[in-house]
Amino acid sequence: MNPGVGISYKDTERIRRRIRATDYLTVAELFLLQNFLLSHPLSPDDIKPRLLGHWGTCHGINVVYANLEYYYASRQNEFQFILGPGHGFPALQANLFIDGELEKIDPKATRDLAGIEYICKNFSFPGGFPSHSSPLTPSVVTEGGELGYALGAAYGVVLGHPEKIAAVLIGDGEFETGTALASLNFEKLVSGEGNGRVLPILALNGYKISGPTVFARKSDREQLETIRGFGFTPIVVNSDDPEQFQFALHTAESVRSPFIIFRVEKGKTGPREVAGQKVAGNYLSHQIPLPLAKTDASQLAQLEEWLKGYHFEELFIDGKGFCL
Repeated sequence: MNPGVGISYKDTERIRRRIRATDYLTVAELFLLQNFLLSHPLSPDDIKPRLLGHWGTCHGINVVYANLEYYYASRQNEFQFILGPGHGFPALQANLFIDGELEKIDPKATRDLAGIEYICKNFSFPGGFPSHSSPLTPSVVTEGGELGYALGAAYGVVLGHPEKIAAVLIGDGEFETGTALASLNFEKLVSGEGNGRVLPILALNGYKISGPTVFARKSDREQLETIRGFGFTPIVVNSDDPEQFQFALHTAESVRSPFIIFRVEKGKTGPREVAGQKVAGNYLSHQIPLPLAKTDASQLAQLEEWLKGYHFEELFIDGKGFCL
């Protein structure tokens, strides 16, 4: 038990299991047309004919979502999560699916094998779910292909609503947009009585679609001083370990204008190397890290190893549902 947070080993394991489950579903959404529980060895027929979507940011989204879901479980009426990297939609959809939120607006998204088949097969598929967040998603009001608006939207949520807490996840590629940087100034205008509280969380994975990000190349001191210069109190999380993240959320409750910097490897839990090139921890993990999985036996084998690494059979049992 961590005395500062009050989270038990059992609860940290619950968070870890949820992250594994959503990571698995995320990968299945990106790649699989069938064989969603790996009931037989993967074959080219199991892979979608066209692979479209974004992987690199998804593990970070799943870590943040799982930790927020646990920490604010008793305050759901006050709490709202806002996702900046809308291109990481398979991760968001996996979480909405597990929580039963997707089923509320789409009766086919049941929390069973049929529902898993439905959301995975139809992700980024003709007539199915788009590859980015869209108004088809519960509570989404804008399409997720444009970056920069999330932080400003979060301040709009809490304006005039002192009971509200808005946690907003910002990608470090998004953090290079003028809109995101300008929105940092809202903290000076909105913080105080009569308004709610915004908790910015920067997912600092170091890369955008085709290269490194600027903020990740700054020194630790430059990063912290930049955040302080806008009036925030920076809180650094250097691991995806739930105990560290829960402690950061606990700390954020007691400081003025908290701002979490979450340092997470881009593409973590995915392939580390593909065809001799570094993928995890590199921009090559941003979209589809195994683009030839349908036609290349080596990449197909990597995909199977990747999926099996989550041990989804421990997390979902056909006929019984999720064991989280």
